[in-house]
Amino acid sequence: VQLQASGGGLVQPGGSLRLSCVASGSTLDYVAIGWFRQAPGKEREGVSCLSTADSSTMYANSVKGRFTISRGNAKNTVYLQMNSLKPEDTATYYCTTSFKHCDVVDLTMYDYWGHGTQVTVSS
Repeated sequence: VQLQASGGGLVQPGGSLRLSCVASGSTLDYVAIGWFRQAPGKEREGVSCLSTADSSTMYANSVKGRFTISRGNAKNTVYLQMNSLKPEDTATYYCTTSFKHCDVVDLTMYDYWGHGTQVTVSS
């Protein structure tokens, strides 16, 4: 699975961004697709995930009520709508796929990772 994340950029606090992730390749029967992020000097942390079977979702407590993960019209596309952005949301955001289950804590559940897209929240 190849994953291409895009949509990052520089935004002021309180602003919004929408990240996109497109999966391609010969093995697309993953069961979940997730977003993780990593800020400089910090560990990679889970943000959100979506189960492909029923489109159920999970969110980290830090983004609940502000971020929304959704599927695009194309089966292999997922979006992360980020609203009310805060400086602490600044990080490189990665999309990833799991053949096990949706999880926003355990990185070992995920098998393939994209290169990431940078999100910077600053005035």
